Amino acid sequence: MTLSTHPLFTGGPPVCLPATATDPGQRWIFGFPDGRTAEVHTLGARLHGLWVPDRHGTPADIVLAPRDPARTADTARYFGSTVGRYANRIARGRFSLDGTPYQLATQESGHCLHGGTDGFDTRIWEAESVHTAERTGVLLHLRSPDGDQGFPGNLDVTVSCLVSRDNELTFSYAAVTDAPTLVNLTNHAYFNLEGEGAGDVLGHELAVYADHYTPVDQDLIPRGDHLPVSRTAFDLRRPLRIGEALARPGAAGGYDHNFVLGPHDEQTPRRAALLHAPATGRCMEVLTTEPGLQVYSGGQFDGSVLGKSGTPYRAAAGIALETQHFPDAPNRPGDPSTVLRPGEEYRSRTVLRFRTRA
Repeated sequence: MTLSTHPLFTGGPPVCLPATATDPGQRWIFGFPDGRTAEVHTLGARLHGLWVPDRHGTPADIVLAPRDPARTADTARYFGSTVGRYANRIARGRFSLDGTPYQLATQESGHCLHGGTDGFDTRIWEAESVHTAERTGVLLHLRSPDGDQGFPGNLDVTVSCLVSRDNELTFSYAAVTDAPTLVNLTNHAYFNLEGEGAGDVLGHELAVYADHYTPVDQDLIPRGDHLPVSRTAFDLRRPLRIGEALARPGAAGGYDHNFVLGPHDEQTPRRAALLHAPATGRCMEVLTTEPGLQVYSGGQFDGSVLGKSGTPYRAAAGIALETQHFPDAPNRPGDPSTVLRPGEEYRSRTVLRFRTRA
């Protein structure tokens, strides 16, 4: 769908569309008339749309989402959502913290994925608007009670999604707890820089600035040490067409892997990836304070999800670039810790920076 801007946005502070009988969440629309416009849904604190201009100045919505914004089942479940308490997988849903074993809700192949069967993506978040001369957007709030999906401690979470005048979309995450627990949050948007519903992303160019990746077993659970990307299908340190990358030996089935970005700085986002669509000139640079990037190339899309433009989403209709800590880190002592304790504050920030090429 190509629009001059979101059809319901005319500038000024964020616009809120209330919940309805068929859509239980609020829709918040915000941006700047001469730049990017975003739509966030309070069901799952999800990025439901993002309008970005191409090299000719024509905007298109580059975020995949089901036509029905209330659809949260099957392959549509995580589209654009905030996932937690723990993004990615925890093997068998089990971990120990301070000597106490915990059993989490499990689903996929008997493991805990993205926080469990009833994760943050299924909740209605509270929202309030933010609007200044330079940034506009929403703050989203959620309380996860002690025992939620098996996780200990009451957890208070805040996520902000802000558009800036200098062509950036920033996700900022914060959380506090009253008991030791695990926290690992991310946004699970799928992007197609030619426009959602425009086809696949195999012609996009992707660079991931990581020297190591995490090998996984058939259930996508990490196995062994992180390995160098050099001379493997995971060497994306220089931009490469996604179709060409997936044709490499070792990339059968596509990417659904963690890339190790190296030592992380909780204060200063650093470059993690670059996505470029030569057909439109749109470029999206990903910067983050997180130590890892989960790249998922959408190989499981089978046309069962009808997108906002009415087009079925098929294999590689979009790509997810999920900034996060590592999968199954609670069971891998050498990985960066995901433990949050009382008196501490979880902080994470990811910036999507947009520009165009001729």
